[in-house]
Amino acid sequence: MFRDQKVGAIIVAAGSGERMGGIDKIFAPLGGVTVLEHTVQVFEKSPYIDFITVVLRKDNLEHGMSLLCPKNISKLTSICQGGMRRQDSTLAGLNALPQCQWVLVHDGARPLLDQGIILDGLEAAQETGAAAAAVPVTDTIKRTDEDGCVKETLQRQSLWAAQTPQVFRFDLIEAGFRHATDSVTDDVALVEALGIRVKLFNGSYDNIKLTTPTDLVLAQALCQQKGN
Repeated sequence: MFRDQKVGAIIVAAGSGERMGGIDKIFAPLGGVTVLEHTVQVFEKSPYIDFITVVLRKDNLEHGMSLLCPKNISKLTSICQGGMRRQDSTLAGLNALPQCQWVLVHDGARPLLDQGIILDGLEAAQETGAAAAAVPVTDTIKRTDEDGCVKETLQRQSLWAAQTPQVFRFDLIEAGFRHATDSVTDDVALVEALGIRVKLFNGSYDNIKLTTPTDLVLAQALCQQKGN
């Protein structure tokens, strides 16, 4: 079981945040600290996490280091520079981790991760070596043609919205990167391309990703509600 093995966490926060209206979301205030600190602390407090690597944009490295390093976060092993694509940033984090058998990849802009989701993800990943947090889609999803007209209405009973963390046996995600030929929008697609079955486990509708200024307002309200 994973309890006898080392577990690393990669917090990817190297995006450009183009839809945040000039706000650098990972340094925005949330619950008395920054979004980045809030996210890191979730993994710091988890008894199942041994190592934490934070991946930042080049122009945020100095700020991130000055913010996190003085906090004496015991599991923080490195802060490294991300790449142009999401998968490049994840790979940088993977290379920066100490030796471990399992790795969780999480969006730095999802600060409201619940502690229980970390354990649920590790347990779900035992079945196939890969698992991803997700929630059932509540809206009706339409597929369109090139002209923007409805081509198909999808049955939402089988549709899930992917979240993070995504959990991998280290050798599987490493192999995913080794064989990657295309760009992907999330890391679990790398092991899907290997033919590995990915187990979905319940995320949370509160586990929102901060993409727009409205998301930040919602996160602040949720944070107050939770008493964080």
